[in-house]
Amino acid sequence: MSVTVRVPAKVNVRLAVGAARPDGFHDLANVFLAVGLYDEVTAAPADTLRVTCTGPDAAQVPLDATNLAARAAVALAERHGISPDVHLHIAKDIPVAGGMAGGSADGAAALVACDALWSTGASQDELLAICAELGSDVPFSLIGGAALGVGRGEQLTPIEVGGTFHWVFAVADGGLSTPAVYAEFDRLTAGTQVPEPTASPALLAALRKGDTTALADALGNDLQAAALSLRPSLADTLAAGTAAGALAALVSGSGPTTAFLAADADAARTIADALAASGTCRSARVAVSPAPGATVC
Repeated sequence: MSVTVRVPAKVNVRLAVGAARPDGFHDLANVFLAVGLYDEVTAAPADTLRVTCTGPDAAQVPLDATNLAARAAVALAERHGISPDVHLHIAKDIPVAGGMAGGSADGAAALVACDALWSTGASQDELLAICAELGSDVPFSLIGGAALGVGRGEQLTPIEVGGTFHWVFAVADGGLSTPAVYAEFDRLTAGTQVPEPTASPALLAALRKGDTTALADALGNDLQAAALSLRPSLADTLAAGTAAGALAALVSGSGPTTAFLAADADAARTIADALAASGTCRSARVAVSPAPGATVC
């Protein structure tokens, strides 16, 4: 017997970042939108905990106890007094270290898969609590759709989405370290008054109405300047997508994946083709949002 769970990537349509807290984290107002690029995690009985991975960028995925999927299995097993003997296979399609929460998605998927495999009967509140222990983006990977995350991003309020949004994601060569991007944010904002992070009412209204034009006007990422400082070449990718007709362009989360909002499916394909031909990125992927969270296949 095995259980397979499909889980989406995310884009931050608004990432407002506050000043560094004493614990080193930052308060956020993080508007997550799940997009239709997916990893699948399969949990099967085994004699010991083991992680395998296939797909693009699989060589970059850690297969030891640091993998969030493995950590999720251990956390659930500890809560229920069982041994985390499971083979977790990750079919990887979300870009690795790309600011799209691929690792977090795998953690949420493994949690759901192990819960089903072991019949632990965990409530969603219990699963969300474990997710929050694993990382700031993991709870959203569990619920999907759209949500406002505050605190470190793990305290979620679902957001209604009134339509379908079309995206193109340009995958960069290599990753960007999230801690390094936050450190660069701190360096760039040193000596300034960093405002309290808030979610834009105009952006939330655009999501509710399914208004692509209004969403394009309201997108924003406070980490973008830091990501561009560490990887200046991303500016060329953003410019190429904008020139190809994107309504808006931004770095996804801490990067280095860049996200382009398109008017419709045809425009998204045109933008993706232009980006692929531009030489400014490794690949370009088309996806729609919102997408459901971690779901047993």
